[in-house]
Amino acid sequence: MNQAKSRQHTMNLAPNFPDDHTMHLLMQLVHEEIGLPERKTISLTTSINFDLGCDGADARHLMDALEEQFGIDLVDFDAYRYFQPEGFDVHLKRRAKGRGEKVPLTIGMLYQAIKSQRWDTQTLEGLKRNA
Repeated sequence: MNQAKSRQHTMNLAPNFPDDHTMHLLMQLVHEEIGLPERKTISLTTSINFDLGCDGADARHLMDALEEQFGIDLVDFDAYRYFQPEGFDVHLKRRAKGRGEKVPLTIGMLYQAIKSQRWDTQTLEGLKRNA
């Protein structure tokens, strides 16, 4: 019980952040799978791949957990659009330039995917352009 209280206390959420059961579950899952920085404000535009540094196995575990916990249809989800593969570039720094080609995957995109029960790449990526 104390852990849950302290976990919530360290999360710094943007003022307009959705405050509903779905978002609470999503943030709890993100915190458990990849961790949330204490001093960074989390908003719908926070990207889990760039801002929170989620990649490789962590990304796969997070998306698997989202699919399992929320029943999201991930047929249209392409991990390589957003994440480097597991074991990518641990020692070869020059190959990391490919990271710039990745698309940000935001908290808002995950939230909308949960709400609609499916990953629709075009719709979800359009969210951040219209934000």
